[in-house]
Amino acid sequence: MSEQTSIPALIHQTWRDTDVPSRWGKWVNSWRRHHPGWYYRLWTDTDSRSFLVEHYPWFLPIYDGYPDPVMRSDAIRYFLLDHFGGVYVDLDVECLRPVGELLTGRQLVLGCEPSPHAGLPLARQRGLDRIVGNAFIASRPGHPFWAHAHRELVRTHRLPNALDVSGPYFLTQALTNAPEADSITVVGSELLYPKVSPYAAQLFAPQEVDLDRAYAVHHGAGSWAQDESWAPRSSPYKRVRFWASQGQQPLADGAFDLDAQRRRWAGGAPAPSVSCLMVTKDRPSFAERAIRCFLAQTYPNKELVVVDDGPSDALEQHIRGLGDERIRFHRLPPDGRTLGELRNIAVDRATGTYVCQWDDDDLYDPERLEAQMAAVLALDAEACFLARQRLWRPARRELAISHIRVWEGTMLCAKDALPRYPAQRRGEDTPVAAHIVGNCRVVSVDVPELCTYVCHENNTFEPAHFERIFDVAPKVWSGGDYDEQLLAMAARLPLAPADLVHAETGARTDARTGTDAHAFRPHRARWVISEPAPEPLKERPSVLVLTPVKDAARFVPAYLDNLRNLDYPREAISLGLIEGDSQDDTWEMLQRALPELEQQYRRITLVRHHAGVRLPGQRWEPGVQRERRAALARVRNHLLSRALTDEEWVLWIDVDVTSYPPDLIQRLLAARKDIVVPNCVSEPNGPTYDLNTFLLRPEAAALDWAQWVRDGILQPPRGFGRVYPDELSAHDLVRIDSVGGTVLLVRADLHRAGLIFPPVPYQQLIETEGLAALAKDMGTTCWALPKLEVVHPHHWSVSPNRPATPVA
Repeated sequence: MSEQTSIPALIHQTWRDTDVPSRWGKWVNSWRRHHPGWYYRLWTDTDSRSFLVEHYPWFLPIYDGYPDPVMRSDAIRYFLLDHFGGVYVDLDVECLRPVGELLTGRQLVLGCEPSPHAGLPLARQRGLDRIVGNAFIASRPGHPFWAHAHRELVRTHRLPNALDVSGPYFLTQALTNAPEADSITVVGSELLYPKVSPYAAQLFAPQEVDLDRAYAVHHGAGSWAQDESWAPRSSPYKRVRFWASQGQQPLADGAFDLDAQRRRWAGGAPAPSVSCLMVTKDRPSFAERAIRCFLAQTYPNKELVVVDDGPSDALEQHIRGLGDERIRFHRLPPDGRTLGELRNIAVDRATGTYVCQWDDDDLYDPERLEAQMAAVLALDAEACFLARQRLWRPARRELAISHIRVWEGTMLCAKDALPRYPAQRRGEDTPVAAHIVGNCRVVSVDVPELCTYVCHENNTFEPAHFERIFDVAPKVWSGGDYDEQLLAMAARLPLAPADLVHAETGARTDARTGTDAHAFRPHRARWVISEPAPEPLKERPSVLVLTPVKDAARFVPAYLDNLRNLDYPREAISLGLIEGDSQDDTWEMLQRALPELEQQYRRITLVRHHAGVRLPGQRWEPGVQRERRAALARVRNHLLSRALTDEEWVLWIDVDVTSYPPDLIQRLLAARKDIVVPNCVSEPNGPTYDLNTFLLRPEAAALDWAQWVRDGILQPPRGFGRVYPDELSAHDLVRIDSVGGTVLLVRADLHRAGLIFPPVPYQQLIETEGLAALAKDMGTTCWALPKLEVVHPHHWSVSPNRPATPVA
């Protein structure tokens, strides 16, 4: 780390790729125009991650795990400035004059945002009297504040709001106990942030902008810049179906515009306070899950009243550790009060204008409160119920959409319209719901996904009750359909997938973090579709072994020896090899081996085909992957067209696979699947080497994959949304979403029907990954045998400016 004590003449900006939107071009150019002698660097997402890999690899698990790309965008600046120093500016910050005078003699310079920003609802909730912006930061390299900020990033990385995780609220809080504070300069908003954000202008009316003293102006034009929950955003719920009634009299039905109410809130319309009411006892893991659902609610003006009459203090300790004043915990002695009595106590302690039932064992979409409050306000109602809800019976691996009725557990009601609960131990909310429907103006919203009713062994009703509910449910998912629906549910809920797995299997997770000790290595997770160990196959169908080779002279002898060691009948094995563009004597070696091979095997095809591809960089670099894998796909397809005749199966084996069991072919065939792969490892019992073989994680649908698209193909880092065979080692045979080509068995009729290796992006995938996607669209599923290992060692390439790097 440099010991430089002044701020160097460097300007850093970040964007997902090099194609910066034109609307920001003039602001980007303003920094270059005013600082002609300064070095300028635009960091792409790929550049940023590579920088962390080289200099801060310890932070990668957190960086890759951020659920929102803006969290990564915010965090990376704190590492760039620590390492290089200089000036970081967002793309929507315009330079008005050179900043050299502002930075002279200073070590770390930040600026306050306009004072109205501290009056925004989220800032008030956090008790912030100022907001320190992170759109402009200037620093010398190695300032001690950055090491402090890095530790704080670890502490905050699980918070739900990007502003608290790594954004301006994070930076503001980190400054409160910063080391060497006397070397940190925080200037007034008139110098760097003279302009009020568009959202604040909506709430507090436009503010006059004085640019006389300003060095820069933050235009707040980023897609994430509106920093409140009510800012326009992407949501699956826009036009919401409803019907309204007054007593027994129907009033209206149709659909209301949820976005219209969101715009009214964004414009300053009041959002009445809502008290969510939770009664719980002796099941802290359920309650903690429901609390996470509460914390993720997009509706801001809320509290959670928790009434606990159990003997354990585990939940109380958990809530105390959260330090969130919106959660109000009330401990009662275990005196045997009925559920109705406990609900009345919760109501009495609620401070909200509205109350909402928040049962501890159910799950709630982040927009539940927002949608129900929007319905109440838009239709001038006193209460809102969901007309249908989602049903989940994890023990039986069933999901359903309920029939239409008044679902008591989904109630949101004006507190002054709520009657007292009867002193019943179960069913206490049914008469309350009946009273509300019979005496109040009520709206029923038909968005069942907003609330998931969880059926488990500790419900207050007996199992037969839930049997009846599922019997009349118009839609039930089980089997493979269940897994797909569970993935969709996981994508919306603010829970780690391990929480859902725990509900099915009883596997122990950390109830406080929602994760297990292995960054969610599921093993026997129920979302993994697996089958028992296959029985041996007695038949010996014909198999065509295909292998592309290039510059492979050092691998060919061992490759041929491994083939000879197979205990599969040689008269049932055909062999096809294709060579091209080699700079060693690979072709000559194959020609010398050809006569003996022709005597040993059923049929031999030896093809020479020069693709003429010379990669501009190392084969592992992201920038060459499309060209490299496109060329490999064309080579595979060419070999397939030349070598395949009447064989029943095609087995692809890479030339540099060093070992596999003699019964490899029998074990692959025994799976009785049309496409199957083993677990390719770099060493026996080691980690998976062929990362093109993977299963998508349950949360994959909610991840931002666009950030990892380069040259039209997905190139995410290891583990991003994907699980590999080494993580599925408890299973014998597992359904997977993609295959690698290190060792790959394909039923030959699939190739004859048109299954090829796409040489161009197919669903942003290419070559073997593209083949798997194409197979799925053709109705064929890919499978893996995680316990069947083949070894493909790392081959290392060393350049003068890089550490040794594996060539895969």
